[in-house]
Amino acid sequence: MKKFEDVLTSLCKQLREESLIEKFSSSKQFELKVRKVLADLISDWDLDVDFNPHPHIFPDIVLGELGVEVKFTEKNTWRSIANSVFESTKDPDVRQVYVVFGKMGDVPEVKWAKYEDCVMHVRTSHVPRFELEIGAKQSLFDKIGISYKEFGKLDDHSKMRHIRDYARSRLKQGERLWWLDNDEAGMGHSLPIQARLYTTLEQTEKRMLRAEAAILCPQIVKPSRSKHKYDDVTLYLLTRYGVLCPQARDLFSAGSVALRADATRGGNYILRALQDIEEEMRVAATNLEDDLFIEYWGSKAPLEETRIKEWLKRADNFARDWKPSDHLFRN
Repeated sequence: MKKFEDVLTSLCKQLREESLIEKFSSSKQFELKVRKVLADLISDWDLDVDFNPHPHIFPDIVLGELGVEVKFTEKNTWRSIANSVFESTKDPDVRQVYVVFGKMGDVPEVKWAKYEDCVMHVRTSHVPRFELEIGAKQSLFDKIGISYKEFGKLDDHSKMRHIRDYARSRLKQGERLWWLDNDEAGMGHSLPIQARLYTTLEQTEKRMLRAEAAILCPQIVKPSRSKHKYDDVTLYLLTRYGVLCPQARDLFSAGSVALRADATRGGNYILRALQDIEEEMRVAATNLEDDLFIEYWGSKAPLEETRIKEWLKRADNFARDWKPSDHLFRN
């Protein structure tokens, strides 16, 4: 291992000197140069550098149990997006991965580091991906309390639990994860590609969404002047279904929903709106995934048969001047 790290030090020294004369202009050019120089430096080793690797293999250069991931930027930064946290294309023979990073912004520099030491964050687009930084103060794996080696042995579902817990720990007030599950982890939820306005939906879908939001957000029964009580409703519809609802309070306090079952005006509109969707709320309490309750209730997911009871308990704590459990889910 030490011998190979010495090779990487020589590699980076040579590439840095070359870049000071003329900067590398692309990641493709830089990676090819890394391969050529590395091949020269280990020419007397019983290992060969592959100049025609599979385009999606991780890491980029495989040398038996050793691997090198090549990163390049024209900017003045040591950060880069890396591979998927699932590492489904990782070469199974590789035991130790290194990063060789070419930074061409400002004064050109080339450095190497152990991969697990510079993975410091996770970013999510269609799939969660590691973000790395040469010289990171703390690795992601130190933050989540598991080594890179042990993380790599986990199944996809277990990896996602670590990643979600880490992501939740970084949320600021009023923020929610826009992703909870991932198809690659076998969990099936994905955000629709098209954004939709709540007002354009069919009545059946509106009732379903209102019921799910009500179950996950019992704070909607707070007094009318309470701030932020509908924030989670808005975020849930947007992050879970891609549905934009500019006036979330109208989902539960407007006459259009409160008076649907009984046109008599007056009384507690939120209570009347919830009574109208009780059956849909029962369905939502049964069908929604555990992870959603963990996300929105901030605690261990209750058993399916106790979710309504727990919702009533939470709602009672939020309400003032009335008690939801005296009126809802009495049958």
